[in-house]
Amino acid sequence: MADVLVTGATGFLGAALLPRLQQEGHMVRAYARRPEAVVGDVPVVQGDAVEGTGLDAALDGIDVAYYLIHSMEGASSSKSFDSLELRSVENFAAAAQRAGVRRTVYLGGLLPTDKQASRHLGSRLAVEETLLGGATPEAVAFRASLVVGARSRSFRFLVRLVERAPLLPLPAWADNRTQPIDERDVVALLLAAASSEKVTGPLSLDAAGPDVVTYGEMVEAIRDHLLLGRPAIRLPLTMTPIAAKIAAAIAGEDVGLIEPLMESLETDLLPRDESAPGFFGVRMHSFDSAVEHALGVWERTETLAGR
Repeated sequence: MADVLVTGATGFLGAALLPRLQQEGHMVRAYARRPEAVVGDVPVVQGDAVEGTGLDAALDGIDVAYYLIHSMEGASSSKSFDSLELRSVENFAAAAQRAGVRRTVYLGGLLPTDKQASRHLGSRLAVEETLLGGATPEAVAFRASLVVGARSRSFRFLVRLVERAPLLPLPAWADNRTQPIDERDVVALLLAAASSEKVTGPLSLDAAGPDVVTYGEMVEAIRDHLLLGRPAIRLPLTMTPIAAKIAAAIAGEDVGLIEPLMESLETDLLPRDESAPGFFGVRMHSFDSAVEHALGVWERTETLAGR
């Protein structure tokens, strides 16, 4: 068993990972800007990775550190989430090296193979390269598409959009393909990466669900699981800047989050290979199973339209 730090502990994956690590017998510590928002009985170190505060205390005595920090919120006003993310990971990597951390685990995004990555995905890649660049002897970086989970902001955005829009306008990028992954499977991969003896150095793996779907099919599947009649209308143009503002307003989300996400949809996002589940011994859920499970968990605390 290891001494483990979870950064981004107030995010939906960090919050889901904390109790699972404890169940496995690890000694767990959390790092967060708002300690009061961390759920569960776990010691918390307060700090801000962008400013570099609290990192030395948080990483002291740690064997395995999860880096689950993202800085896209507020990008609409600052236009600098990529520089914030780079500063944050550089501060973390330097502190991890000072503390002698053995392994880091990171979750980033799938990358296009046929064009340059969007600013959002390019930033994720820069974070990955920093973490795999030698700050710790061992490092695992997963690349995932949309994570289907009741607390995933990307998934919640799509659900709210389907609920609230009488018609479903699908821009030209709706025909691009990806492989969404169930939150349960992401957590299982992250959990396995903490203790796997197969990890002996820097490792980059794609974490993709088993089903290839277009973004349009993803939206229509959510509509069908919600039992809503929402006709889909295909649009001939990409229209990302305009579509992001309209969609964010309908769903009640921050356009600074939605626009970079939509920019990432303008190409296929498919895995380089699908070896990660076998490498870590994780069985994957289908896309339909992931959506149904996420909506079921959501309904335990909130009402969903149509169901």
